[in-house]
Amino acid sequence: MPRYSRWTNVDHLLGFDRRGHRRHDEYLGEETALLSQHHGRIDAAVPPKEVTKVCLRLRHLVQEILPYEVDVGLITDPNSRIITQDVLKAAKEAGGEEYKGCVVYCLLVVSSWFKQEADIELWNAGQHNVRAEACGVIAKFIIEAEEDTSYLLHSVLLHRYSHLVQGAPAPPTNVIEKAVDLHAVRVIGSSGYQKCIGYLWRGWVVQDEDDPSFFVDYTDKDNTNFFVHMDPNRMRTPRNQNAAQLLFSVVYLGLYTMAINTVNAGGVFDFAEILLYFFTLGYVCDELLKLYKVGYRILGFWNVFNAILYAFLTVSLAFRVVGLSFKESTDSRKYYSEVSYDILAFVAPMFWCRLLLYLDSFRFFGTMLVVLKVMLKESVIFFALLSFILIGFLQAFIGLDLAEDQRSTATSTIVTSMVKAVLANPELDGFATFSAPWGTILYYCYTFIVMTVLLNILIALYNSAYSDILSHADDEYLALFAQRTMQFVRAPDENVYVAPLNLVEIVISASSEWWVRKQWYESFNDCVMSVLYSPLLVVTAYLETRTATIIRLNRARGEDDDDVVNEWEQLENEVDFVAEGWSKTCDSVKPNLAEDPVISEIKFLRAEVEELKSLLAEKAKAADLEASVTIQGTQDAGHDSRGHDSKPTFSHEVIEPNQASEDNAPDAGTSEPPTLVLYPAAVEPETVVVETSTVKTGEEPSAGGAAVNTEEEQGAGEAVAEESEDSKQSKSKQKKKKKETGKSKDSTQADSSSSGRSI
Repeated sequence: MPRYSRWTNVDHLLGFDRRGHRRHDEYLGEETALLSQHHGRIDAAVPPKEVTKVCLRLRHLVQEILPYEVDVGLITDPNSRIITQDVLKAAKEAGGEEYKGCVVYCLLVVSSWFKQEADIELWNAGQHNVRAEACGVIAKFIIEAEEDTSYLLHSVLLHRYSHLVQGAPAPPTNVIEKAVDLHAVRVIGSSGYQKCIGYLWRGWVVQDEDDPSFFVDYTDKDNTNFFVHMDPNRMRTPRNQNAAQLLFSVVYLGLYTMAINTVNAGGVFDFAEILLYFFTLGYVCDELLKLYKVGYRILGFWNVFNAILYAFLTVSLAFRVVGLSFKESTDSRKYYSEVSYDILAFVAPMFWCRLLLYLDSFRFFGTMLVVLKVMLKESVIFFALLSFILIGFLQAFIGLDLAEDQRSTATSTIVTSMVKAVLANPELDGFATFSAPWGTILYYCYTFIVMTVLLNILIALYNSAYSDILSHADDEYLALFAQRTMQFVRAPDENVYVAPLNLVEIVISASSEWWVRKQWYESFNDCVMSVLYSPLLVVTAYLETRTATIIRLNRARGEDDDDVVNEWEQLENEVDFVAEGWSKTCDSVKPNLAEDPVISEIKFLRAEVEELKSLLAEKAKAADLEASVTIQGTQDAGHDSRGHDSKPTFSHEVIEPNQASEDNAPDAGTSEPPTLVLYPAAVEPETVVVETSTVKTGEEPSAGGAAVNTEEEQGAGEAVAEESEDSKQSKSKQKKKKKETGKSKDSTQADSSSSGRSI
């Protein structure tokens, strides 16, 4: 094992070795070498023009699969008939092999495009909103289907892309930032996205020291050396910054409590008040610095809340300073000091509510804060309507007051009564004699509108907001946590001084940065941060050392670094469901959730019908084959009985025209020739092949007819004589039927030929 200098740990403690230090144990060296490490930029930037082309391809794809508005449930269903595996495959291919990493980013861009179209085309807003939702669903499936964690983190989620906006590249952003900005709750709730947020929160993926816009792996996360994790640069991680901010907020609240409970009658500042206002100054500078570096996108509810709190504290400080300008024990000094303490006491609820800002990383507080924030947003609609109504009725009441005695003497009373009506405590008796009867009627109308209409609207808005948030509260909490994480990442600082320690940074920067070498300046800052953060660094180093041990165990088992062995996984390796036959049992009873039961039954019946049709077809073929064999056997038997191999023996009978019935008698002007009918001698008359030939009087038979010689006629006559009496009767019926239906030679020949083919 390599040896270390005794000064190595001191260097890490003081921050001189900014690159960190890594110890390679022999028993884990091979596993560590197999893991992919990223010490710099993963890949080159994708041209914004190519990213825009991918966006256009994806937009066309979504328009094709959703040509009209559908129910959102058909898209969000895990077994959706719209977002199929073929659609996901086509979406992945939109960027090709070279730009496939930007597909998720492009889907978020296309989603924002559809939302813009929904705002512009209100008549088609539903369709555009559904398409935007489809983009989020596709992006979530792509993220969750990616198995390469390193590629997912560094090429898909954390790599910054840019697209063209009005011909110019937009500011580069990554998927993590884009999803937070768009509040893409479905993408934020995906497993891969949350894994990336977890890595950022713990500091396993950190910003590059040379270029904070790129992210690299923290190489010492599996190092069990305690002093390696004492590096002051570990204060960059969002988790450590959040812990430091929470600690300083508790101290800030304690200082406020001491200041408000120890009122100085002379208005002189004590130690607690001095620290309180120094903390306030540090927080104000921190908010201004974030606004300068990131811009308006970092502004949120808590930024406005803190701004109001700091404004009150600043006013309180101003009154205190003004009071100190007067001599002690004077009324003016006492007055300004009293006003200062009144303002300071007024903001006590805001001080305690401010703690919730740093408790939102806990699930319980985070979910409630999301609900509270949405309900406050819905209140804007109520107060917007209320403001117009208040102004209108206030002007009416003041006008009535002026009309009575040309003086406005009841303005304060009017305002108080109107506010009480908003708070559900109207003063109906106070307007009984106010410009009667107009004042009374007007106040009754105002009370009805405010208490019956507007307050019920407010209750309905609160109910709707609470129901919407509660239905997907987990996703909203994950979105809040992601936003909290990105607040630390989006405003990178080379030297992290958590407020109010940023005042120390301001002093150091103003006094030495402009003339000291950069290397010396960085070393000096590391020394200062090591001293200031030493209590926190001890705690974080202890926790990260324990985490490093868990990471090594996970890697030894071949699991991910953040894997946790749960209770039900402890004996998982000792159970073999396949060998026990339990897997087969479960497979036989598990339902097919990917298909509707009705569709499954229809497919089952269809398969049975197809099987039945195949059986019937096989039976029909067998029957046809048996019939052909029977006919062939019958013909062979007839040949054997007469001793002829090639020519069958026929019986014949000549049908004279005068044998026809009177109904079918030919016309007087025509002469019907006799017809010669031949029968095989060995076949019954019902199954006989009938051959007909027409013989005209005084003419020879035609070439197409049957040539009958004298010997064949004699043989046929003898065969006819041997037939039974039943056969003769059948033949006479058949001949009679033919004479009734046949009126010409052609029809007789056609019928005879058809009968021969059918048999």
